[in-house]
Amino acid sequence: MKDAKAADLFDPRKIMDSDHVLNRGLSSSSSSSPEADFGFAFNDSNFSDRLLRIEIMAGSPESKSDADGCATLSDWARNRKRRREDIKKENVGPEEQILNIDQPDADDSGGYENQDDEEAVAMVEESPSEEEDGVMVPLLGDEATHSNDSNWSMDCSTVVRVKTLHISSPILAAKSPFFYKLFSNGMRESEQRHVTLRINASEEAALVELLNFMYSNTLSTTTAPALLDILMAADKFEVASCMRYCSRLLRNIPMCPESALLYLDLPSTVLMADAVLPLTDAAKQYLATRYRDITKFQDEVMALPLAGFEAVLSSDDLQVASEDAVYDLVLKWARAQCLKIEERREVLGSRLVKFIRFPYMTCRKLKKVLNCNDFEHELASKVVLEALFFKAEAPHRQRILAADESASTNRQFAERAYKYRPVKVVEFELPHQQCVVYLDLKREECLNLYPSGRVYSQAFHLGGQGFFLSAHCNMDQQSSFHCFGLFLGMQEKGSVTFTVDYEFAARSKPTEEYASKYKGNYTFTGGKAVGYRNLFGIPWSSLMADDSHYFINGILHLRAELTIRH
Repeated sequence: MKDAKAADLFDPRKIMDSDHVLNRGLSSSSSSSPEADFGFAFNDSNFSDRLLRIEIMAGSPESKSDADGCATLSDWARNRKRRREDIKKENVGPEEQILNIDQPDADDSGGYENQDDEEAVAMVEESPSEEEDGVMVPLLGDEATHSNDSNWSMDCSTVVRVKTLHISSPILAAKSPFFYKLFSNGMRESEQRHVTLRINASEEAALVELLNFMYSNTLSTTTAPALLDILMAADKFEVASCMRYCSRLLRNIPMCPESALLYLDLPSTVLMADAVLPLTDAAKQYLATRYRDITKFQDEVMALPLAGFEAVLSSDDLQVASEDAVYDLVLKWARAQCLKIEERREVLGSRLVKFIRFPYMTCRKLKKVLNCNDFEHELASKVVLEALFFKAEAPHRQRILAADESASTNRQFAERAYKYRPVKVVEFELPHQQCVVYLDLKREECLNLYPSGRVYSQAFHLGGQGFFLSAHCNMDQQSSFHCFGLFLGMQEKGSVTFTVDYEFAARSKPTEEYASKYKGNYTFTGGKAVGYRNLFGIPWSSLMADDSHYFINGILHLRAELTIRH
């Protein structure tokens, strides 16, 4: 029995490599302590206390590494998927696992009953050629430590070659809880000099690289497929530092949609998901940036798997006309991917609904949400009610709510970079059909309009007709200076005519009350707009000055009143 205090000398919970190890080899400015690099001791009998015997097995599904013959990560992913499918076809069931090893004595068997498939298990093997017992760890296939579908059968494979390495148990134990438990469990196998690992040929290169990393904190390979093989091996043997190192190297390799989707899938295929979170976060950011303008890549976005689709929807910088368009896109994707209504409701309710920012949808679209059969009625009622409460809040309260959830992944109250700016609309039926429309523009949005830009509001309706506001940076009527213009347009094109009284107003200091700026009467025809080229009667530079009377807490508050008089 080993002394417990001695075992603690290389407890990985106490001797965990720090962040400077991660930076080693990645930045010339990084520094590491002298004891961090033990590369000189790798496979050197003078600095080793044990002998690692690696038995390399043959087997058709596992005969090649995932990285073999893979020029790209797409090839790696296809190869890995194909091997998984082949393994599942040829596997015996988990209740019929066959181990070609000598069974431990009855007295020792209690320690190996009901072992978790997700933990690599050290097993004692009686070796007739050795005077002392050796430790035999059968680890076949990249799924061996994770899945009940693992190919544990050794009848279909034979040992094709054996690799022997000199190892230092304190070094390996300090890097890996797996080796720590193997070398310090207080049982007789922890005292043995010989340790045998049985692996598949596909894992040989990755395992040797991993062992070398545990000494030197660096890798000799830089290709993405090989790094992924090493990352999977590091997960199996619980070497979190190597997983983080591989993740960082992979982040430095330019991504493509296929590689980003592959990285997003890693947390579901590894045990130590935290170690790859920076990589998956980078993949999400890549997808969100690539597909920021959804209209240009709609077919590609519609073909994304669920995780990739979520990454795109999570972005605040999504360039869409309005949140109504996001809602329509989510429904279109769900209906295409989930043909059964039950499955669709589950995916929408548990995964996608949180990415739709209902408070920024129009009231007309929110009414459709209530009647949409793709959502559970209780869920639809809940999100619509929350959206209406948010719309009823004062602007400063809305900003507080958005700020409170800034660190949350559920950003219901965060406004995206909509192409059409959200508006608040108050409608009246008596004594005349009338609507009051509020449009708020941030100072940054107005600055971006110079010298000839324009921004449009979301549509609003009066008398069954659709209208919109547009703010411009344009020249005044004499073309002598730039100024701020506001216009009212009607959506419908064609021969439809519509007569409306309208009035534009804006809030200003010091009273911060709305003051009328322009009013008129206009008979609209489809596609026409009316307004005022210089709403405030001042040059653009005066409006945008730091001491401007019209920006209140960085917001330009505009109001338009529309009335139909019969």
